[in-house]
Amino acid sequence: MSESIHKVAIVSFTDQGVAIAQKLQKEFYRSNVFTTRDTVFFGEVTHVEKIGEVIETSFQQYNVWIFVGALGICVRSIAPFIKNKNTDPAVINVDDQGKFVQAVLSGHVGKANEITKQISRILTATPVISTSSDLQELWALDLLGSTYGWQMRSSVPLNTIISLFVNRKKTALILKVKNKGTEFLEKTLPNFVDVYYTEQGWDMHAYKLVIYVGYQVLQTGIPTISYYPPCLAMGTGCAKDIEPSLFIEGIKQALKEHGIAIESLYAFGSASIKEKEQAYLDFSAHYGIPFVTFSGEELNTIEVPNPSEVVKKKVGVYGVSEASAALISGQESWIVEKTKAVTVSGKKFTYALSLSNRYERRSAIAIVGAGSGDPELLTIKGQYLLEQADCILYAGSLVPEALTHMAKEGALVRNSAAMTLEEQIAIIDQYYSQGKLIVRLHSGDPSIYGAIQEQMTIFDEKGYDYYIVPGISSFQAAAAYLKSEFTIPEVAQTIILTRGEGNTPMPEHEKIADMAKLRATMCIFLSAGIAKKVQAQLLEYYPDNTPLAVLYRVSWEDEAVWTGTLGELTAIIKENKLTRTVLIVVGEAIGARKNRSWLYDEKWHHIFRKKEKKIVK
Repeated sequence: MSESIHKVAIVSFTDQGVAIAQKLQKEFYRSNVFTTRDTVFFGEVTHVEKIGEVIETSFQQYNVWIFVGALGICVRSIAPFIKNKNTDPAVINVDDQGKFVQAVLSGHVGKANEITKQISRILTATPVISTSSDLQELWALDLLGSTYGWQMRSSVPLNTIISLFVNRKKTALILKVKNKGTEFLEKTLPNFVDVYYTEQGWDMHAYKLVIYVGYQVLQTGIPTISYYPPCLAMGTGCAKDIEPSLFIEGIKQALKEHGIAIESLYAFGSASIKEKEQAYLDFSAHYGIPFVTFSGEELNTIEVPNPSEVVKKKVGVYGVSEASAALISGQESWIVEKTKAVTVSGKKFTYALSLSNRYERRSAIAIVGAGSGDPELLTIKGQYLLEQADCILYAGSLVPEALTHMAKEGALVRNSAAMTLEEQIAIIDQYYSQGKLIVRLHSGDPSIYGAIQEQMTIFDEKGYDYYIVPGISSFQAAAAYLKSEFTIPEVAQTIILTRGEGNTPMPEHEKIADMAKLRATMCIFLSAGIAKKVQAQLLEYYPDNTPLAVLYRVSWEDEAVWTGTLGELTAIIKENKLTRTVLIVVGEAIGARKNRSWLYDEKWHHIFRKKEKKIVK
């Protein structure tokens, strides 16, 4: 939290309060401490005779005020300067024994509630928060927009909306688009909220409140709060020297006719010959919407649904508005195809609208790292995707089957160990064409020997939407098991992740013997079957007594680990008949405990830990 706070003022009135203030100052490094006490203290502390004078001159200059003392003093001190909950700074009060932390002012917009929880963790104190939505762990509707960059529009006063919501009235949530914000809403859905993905198919008479996230203007007849992400791209063409005010009014009217909120526009564009068209420049300035232009060559890369021979003859392209919208949005589809309009002066213009590909609700493939084996080492995002997926393909030879128990009822779960790549793609094709969520579950972290490159090549060719969710690699689980830091000051500052040369050749410049010259911490995968060869290559540069660990299925229920020296590597592999899922780690960092980092040395000062100045007053 402290990273996002620009200025913090901490006020204390007692000696105990000064001690707490100085503790908080170390956490909120962009902070100043003010006190009325005559005492000995350290750090950036300012002694003042009257706190009221500081508040009068500086109340709006700080994002956060933290009072350490009686709540009454805090309230009386700030009362004359409170103006508006949307502009007032956050105010928090801590008693001078550090037992209770209370949000006093600007709980939501100023983030006082959030900071209160943070301070309570620092002091192991009890947080006191009185905001109903926070107490019920409900969405803060007044903050959703600013949190995710959405503009907000409410059909009734916002307080009425919030009252209905915190009193848990039956609510319809309509999600027309998809991004991190809508994913958050889906994951944290209260039990009195029903979610829909279209404006149709729900009975408005069954609800007291509607929450909408999309680009359309909803007319429901019941209290509605709408959030408009910047998700629509507009392309436009116009007659030369079209009147700016008439063009702006024409676009406003056009959007109104289509039921589209102008708040959802994030950019608009046209042909490069229009880059100085005053109507476009004025529209951009009036609404703060970026204006971009494209060359004829760029516009002609788009196959528009409504080509015009007339435009082709005049401008050299078959369409300006549709092509511009497609280029801005990143996809060749339109929620409004080219539409012609005429201003009251008789000048013509066209427009088209496309939904940004970043907001489209469509099928997706998540390549998820399953972690090293222990289901509890799966990332939270990975767990969420497994719970939501319609299809899960997992590498059963390397991923515990228990992870797939998170799948929802009705989901397809298949072990890909015996499948060819083509068989896997056939299943993915089937579910992708249905707009489903597909999870491809790989062991460890997908970027390390995950065999995902060949899949992504096919996804790219097919134009599929996919993304990668990292996982905990077995080398990280190995470090945890060995209670080792693989980068030790003045011992080893490099980790090498590699494998030995078996049936699959190694690149000429990546031979193990060459990498061994560095004497770094080396983690060697997929090499149990060629352990003797690997050992010989390592011994060219590592001493025979270099610490060694051999880990079999580390973090699985049947994990086994052997430690020794590099000279014992072949014997460990042979005596324990190890073949697959073995990781070999070699290096002086294994089990090292001697060297100390400068990071936390008292003589080492930096932006987070400034050199303390002793001040006597």
